[in-house]
Amino acid sequence: MKYVVAGLFALAALALTMSNNYADEKDGKYTIKEVMKLAHKDELFKLVASGKASQKEKDKLVELYTALAKAKPPEGELKDWQERTGPMLAAAKQAAKGDAKAAASLLKIVQCGACHELHKP
Repeated sequence: MKYVVAGLFALAALALTMSNNYADEKDGKYTIKEVMKLAHKDELFKLVASGKASQKEKDKLVELYTALAKAKPPEGELKDWQERTGPMLAAAKQAAKGDAKAAASLLKIVQCGACHELHKP
């Protein structure tokens, strides 16, 4: 019986640890992994940058980048993370307001390799 109770406590501690780890990654509505897939792998940011995105798609990119900017990086300095995600969010917000120059700037601002080098585990 002792071992069953000890096992249950160990499982509960593990569950709490796991939930805390995932909570850190998902401060916003989306996890970092979800943002990477939806905004970058699926190339939503390129659609916005091209000027061919609908208003709904532009708003979606703002929502994704807002979650990304609120997230904590899995590795690296938070300050560097904010310096990289802040301009992405600002450009997406301006693009959503109709600023074509800001939309096009996303192609230069979004530097996947540079960010992954510092922040991807």
